[in-house]
Amino acid sequence: MKNSNSIFVVTFLFLISIVSYAQETSTKHTGFVNPFIGTGAVDANSLSGNNFPGATTPFGFVQLSPDTKDIPDDPCSGYDYYNKTIFGFSHTHLSGTGVPDLFDVLVMPDTGIFHNTDGYHSRFSHEQEMAKPGYYQVVLQDCNINAELTATEHVGFHRYTFPKSTQAHILIDMNHSFYKNRSWYPCRILAQLKVINNKTIEGYRIITGWAEGYRKVYFTAEFSKPFGGNVMINDRNTFENSSLINGNAVKIVLNFNTSANEQILMKVGLSAVSIENARLNLSTEVPDWDFDQIAEKALSQWEKELGCIDIEGTKEQKEIFYTGLYHAFIQPNNIADVNGDYPATDMAVRNAPDQKHYSTFSLWDTYRAANPLYTLVQPKRAANFINSMIRQYDTYGFLPIWQLWGLENYCMIGNHAIPVIVDAALKDIKGFDLEKAYEAVKASSTIDHINSPFTSWEKYGYIPEDVVSQSVSITLEMAYDDWCVAQFAKRLGKTEDYEHFLKRSAFYKNLYDPKSNFFRAKNKNGIWIEPFNPLKYGDNGDSPYTEGNAWQYLFYVPQDINGLITLMGGKNAYCAKLDTLFTLKDAPSSKNHNASGFIGQYAHGNEPSHHAAYLYDFAGQPWKTQKLVSQIENELYNNSFSGYSGNEDCGQMSAWYIFSSMGFYPVNPANGVYVIGSPVLKSAKIHLDNGKIFEVSVTNAIKENSYIQSAKLNGKTYSKTYITQNDIISGGILEFVMGNKPNKKWGVSSDDAPPAWGY
Repeated sequence: MKNSNSIFVVTFLFLISIVSYAQETSTKHTGFVNPFIGTGAVDANSLSGNNFPGATTPFGFVQLSPDTKDIPDDPCSGYDYYNKTIFGFSHTHLSGTGVPDLFDVLVMPDTGIFHNTDGYHSRFSHEQEMAKPGYYQVVLQDCNINAELTATEHVGFHRYTFPKSTQAHILIDMNHSFYKNRSWYPCRILAQLKVINNKTIEGYRIITGWAEGYRKVYFTAEFSKPFGGNVMINDRNTFENSSLINGNAVKIVLNFNTSANEQILMKVGLSAVSIENARLNLSTEVPDWDFDQIAEKALSQWEKELGCIDIEGTKEQKEIFYTGLYHAFIQPNNIADVNGDYPATDMAVRNAPDQKHYSTFSLWDTYRAANPLYTLVQPKRAANFINSMIRQYDTYGFLPIWQLWGLENYCMIGNHAIPVIVDAALKDIKGFDLEKAYEAVKASSTIDHINSPFTSWEKYGYIPEDVVSQSVSITLEMAYDDWCVAQFAKRLGKTEDYEHFLKRSAFYKNLYDPKSNFFRAKNKNGIWIEPFNPLKYGDNGDSPYTEGNAWQYLFYVPQDINGLITLMGGKNAYCAKLDTLFTLKDAPSSKNHNASGFIGQYAHGNEPSHHAAYLYDFAGQPWKTQKLVSQIENELYNNSFSGYSGNEDCGQMSAWYIFSSMGFYPVNPANGVYVIGSPVLKSAKIHLDNGKIFEVSVTNAIKENSYIQSAKLNGKTYSKTYITQNDIISGGILEFVMGNKPNKKWGVSSDDAPPAWGY
């Protein structure tokens, strides 16, 4: 019973924080954010969103969150809602990705004799855990420590309330990472820790992993009270009260004398450039010790960012929507220090004059909807993202494929920085050089690089499977990218380039097999690869299809849907094939692990399917789009920890819901056209950067009413199954009347269908 008072105090502090949070945020946008959405799978056979619940700021460098495994691997975020143990709080994480990395500078408090030098862990309960934007709290049950975390852009701020104890410890582990001995993306770490004085620790680690080359992570940590001694550890020795340690498996345990319910605060400044910059980041962003003030500032930053869209709907809809917006705004991350220094792709340290250089570009995912969302509600940051991408072109020769910590990792296929840049250019987003951007776009479409053999592309008019695997998926995605280059060239008056890339954008037709009615792989001699099974899945190599099968890639021609309809034999045949996509349930046991959220062969849990439900609008059967979109919104999203049907993928899964719940979606992410589906919100108001508001208002917005009965745009009867970028940025109101039966007279004429190209 000696700790009974301490247990009461810790529990009381936890309850006070819950009540305070509810009072402060219940009517705000942040009050509907549940950071635990997407942190666990519904069952062992499903995917979680791979999200983390810890503290971060909008697009911030630091993401301070608990890791529930000693070796985080799956989920890739480091946090699994089903786990019962916390191994510490690391300062960097990835949100929703399919590959684990980061987990830098792990910190863990402890009481008693620190006898496990391999690391400490503690049980925890979700009943004693809480998170909101910019803040995380949990009681570590084995030692009865109340742990609280908050953050600024470059600083993690810890507050630990210790029970009565003569021995308190804080561990800093520089060896914590994903599985080091795996054959893919192997991890190696070299680290240093240095005691500066009895309140300051500094160090760094050099680590290999997902990104090409190696990452450098520097930190400085300050404590609110002196520590009395330390134990330093590496893979060879253990030292007491040493001031410096290098090598592998580097850790330090700091010893403190604490009284009952004493709080120790810890500020950790991070930099990807240098110790000096880590110090500067810390002193600039957190100059004093007011933890609550920093947490409130982080919450206010989130409130400002999430206020870009005001919605009305059910509590569940609001929680899904605003948590989705929160997840979409976690990344890309600003890896530039407060002085503008950042690590460039050529491993040199360079400087961004505006102190903004973004990385974590999961472009194969985000170009589809997350990046178009940024052009609507984050246009200035969208320009900053593009400037950051162009810097990779300057130092690396082409635009990012999948960039992490300023380094390329070549994950996935296509060159999807191209549609991101072209979308922004055609929407007249300001803040980047159009000619320079076009130079980067063209170079990235002509210089051979991994999974982009443009010499073969020009020679064969498709990608042969015996030249590069994933050939069908690469052919389809490169054809779309080429369409984007053509539109950019046209905009700038580059007629010869326009005609050349427009011709290349039709290369997708060269892999269409009219006998099977699928896109299939050929070899260099133009012979179809046999055997062919449209249900057979590919992974990320050794198959013509990337993370999908022939069904899921059949409808990936967003730049020329009318051309695809013609290939398939007309609208009736096209719609019949779509019907089969959404009803054929046969799936092999060997399906790709990313395939989830099935409706027939449609797999909402992975990106190649994301536009497919909207495709009936192009062929005069929009009521089928409305039914399917409503089904996805209501069945494949929820506000629990298992709220996503697959990896959240740096905001893409959320962006699909954000757009779709308002009633429209960018099927072609770069043509300025939004295809209408089935709105589920009662209303949504988009606050535009030009000061105008675009509003969606829905009558009879209940779950059972999937079908549009009628619509008006700015007071006038509207039957088109799309709206445009100009409609939105001009401000106005789009009104829907919904019902539980399809109105097969609305939006069915050819004049009502979305335009083939847009611009």
